[in-house]
Amino acid sequence: MNTEELDQLAINTIRTLSIDAVQQARSGHPGTPMALAPLVYTLWNRVMRFDPQDPIWPGRDRFVLSNGHASMLLWSMLFLTRTQAVNAQYERLGKPSVSLDDIRRFRQLDSKAPGHPEYHWVSGVETTTGPLGQGIATSVGMAIARKWLASRYNKPGFELFDYDIYAVCGDGCLMEGVGSEAASLAGHLELDELCWVYDNNHITIEGKTSITFTEDVAARFLAYRWNVLRVGDANDLQRIEDALAVFRKTTGRPTLIILDSHIGYGSPHKIDTAAAHGEPLGEDEVRLTKRAYGWPEDARFLVPDGVMQHFDAGIGARGAAARQRWEALFADYRKQFPDLAAEIDQMQRRELPAGWDRNLPSFKADPKGIAGRDASGEVLNVLAQNIPWFLGGSADLGSSNKTTLKFAGAGDFEPGNPGGRNFHFGIREHAMAAIVSGLSLSKLRAFGATFFIFSDYARPAIRLSALMELPTLLVFTHDAMGDGEDGPTHQPVEQLISLRAIPGLVVLRPADANEVVEAYRYVLQLRHQPAVLALSRQPLPTFDRGKYASAAGVARGAYVMADAPGGEGGAPEVILIASGSEVALIVEAHEALVAKGIRSRAVSMPSWDIFEHQPQSYREQVLPPSARTRLAVEQASALGWERYVGDNGRVIGMKAFGASAPLKELQRKFGFEPDKVVAAALEMLGRA
Repeated sequence: MNTEELDQLAINTIRTLSIDAVQQARSGHPGTPMALAPLVYTLWNRVMRFDPQDPIWPGRDRFVLSNGHASMLLWSMLFLTRTQAVNAQYERLGKPSVSLDDIRRFRQLDSKAPGHPEYHWVSGVETTTGPLGQGIATSVGMAIARKWLASRYNKPGFELFDYDIYAVCGDGCLMEGVGSEAASLAGHLELDELCWVYDNNHITIEGKTSITFTEDVAARFLAYRWNVLRVGDANDLQRIEDALAVFRKTTGRPTLIILDSHIGYGSPHKIDTAAAHGEPLGEDEVRLTKRAYGWPEDARFLVPDGVMQHFDAGIGARGAAARQRWEALFADYRKQFPDLAAEIDQMQRRELPAGWDRNLPSFKADPKGIAGRDASGEVLNVLAQNIPWFLGGSADLGSSNKTTLKFAGAGDFEPGNPGGRNFHFGIREHAMAAIVSGLSLSKLRAFGATFFIFSDYARPAIRLSALMELPTLLVFTHDAMGDGEDGPTHQPVEQLISLRAIPGLVVLRPADANEVVEAYRYVLQLRHQPAVLALSRQPLPTFDRGKYASAAGVARGAYVMADAPGGEGGAPEVILIASGSEVALIVEAHEALVAKGIRSRAVSMPSWDIFEHQPQSYREQVLPPSARTRLAVEQASALGWERYVGDNGRVIGMKAFGASAPLKELQRKFGFEPDKVVAAALEMLGRA
């Protein structure tokens, strides 16, 4: 069998494995794998620098399947290339990432061939995809990371970081706004290591794209300052390879390859129809399609002799050689640049350098205090100097979020200065959050920032960062009604509970400057969890930690800020609980209650998630079950607080949107004043 025949045999193996898996699962998307098998085959077996034996070596090319519903393309490739599994400790397990049995159990419980690519579940998956547009947006973060890594670590004769990022996408990815946001920024930043391949098959679930999508995609991307290429036949391997070669030679622009394809290619009755998109072909059509491929019609999950060996001789041999060259180069690099090599080692394992938290500020007691965002800015600038790969930026609000890194040498990441530590994402909150995930997937410690209200725009990507267990950081300021005059459009109400509802996401709302410090100290040590900080715009009193409990209690999610004198010996009569700016409010109310002879307790609860992971004994120490009179105060939706206040408790929270007025007037209108808290507590105790 000659090379051309082996190529076609391998391509049809990808197609038929995809068809059979979808048919057996009775769900899935066969049409796109049938159309794009030649593209993925060419990219993997002829072009990509990827070693199946070590799918996480730092110098590898990245492959992102943004149209993740076509996941059988990826599962077929990982199986046929014999890609090996790696565990969370970065150890190779000596077993395949995806087995043929996994493919037979496509979309079934515990199969390594789930319905969409899942980063934390299957080795060889570079990012979780499924929600359209997320993959291509995340790939922009990977490309930014590649530029930054090359700028810091590459030296003459040591091109350690020179990999490329390939992302396959469809009509849906280009229709989604996040894709447009990311493409615009990628063009501005001249990310020439980034290549998107657009599967132009003219079909979506509802039918022909002409019913909704008639724009000139090429013209749009030219306007974004991309290099645009076109391949008119998705089955033409040479033209695909030639286009990819042009991409690798292009400088100063990312590349979009528009690939004209036929969804359901080979299916006599379903080619170029929506029927090939999101459902099995059906047994009769499967036989007819296999006949069109010259395939045994009744064979299922067939991998002909010679196919896997063909991949061994292609990507297997080329990838192993590339990795071995990289490792030899890195060994020499380590001898000449030991400190930089140590940084790379630490990054790859998501470790932090020694002394990463040295010189963090400590704020003195001050009734006038400092805004959470201002304290955050001081902390960020210290951390970034201690951790060379800690970097980030804002969605055009750096001066207001106070996230700009201002120390000498920080600089701005821009074309011509790829080593800058400050990123300017523009007014692109959704793409920003996805890009931060891409940076994290590249092992940088990255943050993004905007107003808390605009977390709504970033939330889908934040959710995926939690699903992928990435230590991303989103810094949100203007966390409540502190920007009062801007009115309800800028005053978060439901955002806190919305983010608290995301599994695995750590949400922290610090009460004063020292809690901000401790919040950062906590989240920077996370290796597999994303975090959100919700910070105030307005100054918050800095507590006297000689009088009140240490802010180190932040690391436990909630802690007793203040008790009545001698209160340690018995259960409090009333417990006041709050987060953020409202902690100062309940502490003032607590002091008033104590003055009235009431055994009151004030609890600062910056993070529900952290508190829920504490031992039950500690949680009961903070909130004794016998103390059933509880009052929670928070300038946000009251939803969820019932878990802490119980049936006998109350919540002073927001039951409607805010209003446009100075902060003090808003606090008065919505009941966030000490006397209102005291009155509520007395009423609950029957002492009003």
